[in-house]
Formats: sequence, C-alpha cells, structure tokens
Amino acid sequence: MAELIKDRYSPSFFNQFIKILKSAYPSFDENQFLTFIYDDEWEQREFKQRIRHISVALRESLPQSYDSSIEILLTIAPQCKGVEYLFFPDFVEVFGLDNWETSIFALEQFTKYSSSEFAVRPFILKNQPKMMNQMQHWALDEDEHIRRLASEGCRPRLPWAPVLTALKKDPTPILPILEKLKDDPSLYVRKSVANNLNDISKDHPNLLKQIVREWRGQHPHTDWILKHASRSLLKKGDVEILQLFGYSSAANIGVQNFTLSCDQLSLGEILTFSFDVINESFESQNLRIEYGIDFMKANGKQARKIFHLSQKTYSCGTTQLTREHVFKNLTTRKHYEGLHGLVILINGEEKAKSEFILRVKED
Repeated sequence: MAELIKDRYSPSFFNQFIKILKSAYPSFDENQFLTFIYDDEWEQREFKQRIRHISVALRESLPQSYDSSIEILLTIAPQCKGVEYLFFPDFVEVFGLDNWETSIFALEQFTKYSSSEFAVRPFILKNQPKMMNQMQHWALDEDEHIRRLASEGCRPRLPWAPVLTALKKDPTPILPILEKLKDDPSLYVRKSVANNLNDISKDHPNLLKQIVREWRGQHPHTDWILKHASRSLLKKGDVEILQLFGYSSAANIGVQNFTLSCDQLSLGEILTFSFDVINESFESQNLRIEYGIDFMKANGKQARKIFHLSQKTYSCGTTQLTREHVFKNLTTRKHYEGLHGLVILINGEEKAKSEFILRVKED
C-alpha cells in the first residue's frame, strides 16, 4: 500500500527535525514538543491539519518573541527541505500576520525550501493591494522559487487552499505579475503562470482569449504557457480558443471503424479501443484528438472526463489510432458500476460514440 503523505511525519522525521532545531536553539524542550504533537487527535489528522498542529506546537516550544522564533527557523531552513516542512511558512501564516516586515522576509526564504504558496494568501486577504505589490517585486527576483511564489500564491483557485474570492471575481490585479513572468526561463515558473491563467479562464474565458491574442508569438516560452493555460477551454471544445491555436472546423474529418475490445469489463481491467481518422480534404489538417469517458456517478448520472490522445498534423487519407484505458480507483476518481460511454473528439467536435458496462465488485 502506498504511503500516505501525512505519514511522512513519522517518529524518525521528528527526531531528525529536533536534532536540527536544537543545533540552533539548544534549550528547545523536545519532550514538551512531542507531547503536544502526539495528542489524542494526532492519528485522525490529515496532512494539512498536521501541518497546522506542528506550527502550533512550535509556537508553544520556541521563544515567546515571534521575531526570535523566526530567526531560529531561518537559521535551520536550508536543512529543512521538502513538502514535509510546509509548517515553516504555515508558522508565519498563523502567527505573523501583524508583523509584516519579518513575515514577508521569512516567506521569501522559506519558499526556497518548501513553498509559501498557501501562507501568502491570508496576507492577500488582509491587504490585497499591499501584498500584490509585494508579489510584483517577487516576480523580478533572481531566485526561481520566489518568482514562482509571485504567481502560485495569487492563483484564484489554488488547490488545497481557500479561493481568493476577490481575485476570482476580478483577476486584473494578477495580470501585472504574470506579465513579468510570461517568458520566464524557468519551466517551474512557467507552469505556475499557466496554471494561474487556467484558473482565470474558468471564470473569465474571454479574458484568457484576449491574453492569447496579445501575447502569442512573442516568445516560445510564452506560447507554451498560453497553450497549457488554455487546456480547460480546449477540453471543453471552445471553438474560439481552438481556432486561436490553429484547430479549424473538423467538417472534413471523419471517424470510422470505431471498436471497443469488449462491451463489459470489471474494475482493474483494461479497455482497448481503436478507430480510423479519415481526412477527406485535399490538404493536411492540424488536429487535436481526444477521447472522453462518460463515467457513471454515485447519483446514477454520467459525467464526462476528457483525455488527450493526439495533437499533430494529419495528412490526407486514413490514419489508425489505438489506445488503452485502465479502470482503477484513484484518489481523485472513484468508479461506479453501470453504463459508461466513450466518445472520440476531434477539434472539439464529437465524431463517434460507443457504450460499455463497467462492473464494480462491492467490498
């Protein structure tokens, strides 16, 4: 069984962390800290809950002065790398909102070793103009982790984080930050910019289309960002965004010989499907080919999920495509028994559909 992320907070992890911490703060009371950590609710806490609990435990065990505590954590931060150490910026989020100068510097440093993307959000909520101005400065930093923080921290729909309602409603304060990062040399940063724009597209699709028109063709890095940022609209088959990326109407494109390897299968098994793409025009066509599965949900209704299959120029005539899809439960998807559909989409247009039964054995 795969390790749960919350179980990374093991006794060996805490022993190592305490050893590092005591090198900078010899009087640290490890017994008090561990007694606080392992309370009656520890086992039931999920990952983010454990992060917060560790932050509170540190507040109880470090010096009473917030500035002194931050100084200790800054000293040891380079030795504390990885997602497990998200409690460093979380400590700032919980206890540093009223100590701007110290907290902003700490977030800059901690993000290099874990990430401050969650911790900056309460600062945005408290004083959006001031924090967004700070993030514009971060967007110009030499360190890619700090530049990424400028984008990732203000994503309107950042996963695992509360929605930034004001920026979700009006994302224009985000745009000067993304403008500075639109051709960033770091892929780590570019992915964040694309994800931020994709968030924006879910509430303001026309704004993303405007940005695509204005930015496209300026730099290969920018073009990559725009394509990745448009993935939600592309999957929805938005005609305008498809055309912006060179995917015209698929009127002269057909699908034939669409077959499934079976009409019934069980959870854990593989469904293989194949079909022929027929380019009936007299010239090559730029095609984005996807398949969608209409999954049966717990409420007895179907919901479609789109999967990428191919994206290239197809010459005239016939091209055969084959793909396998494994049906297994994921943390983000649970399967339910019943009738499912499988559709072939070309440039956002549904070209073929077939159905099959998925059997799910009850536990």
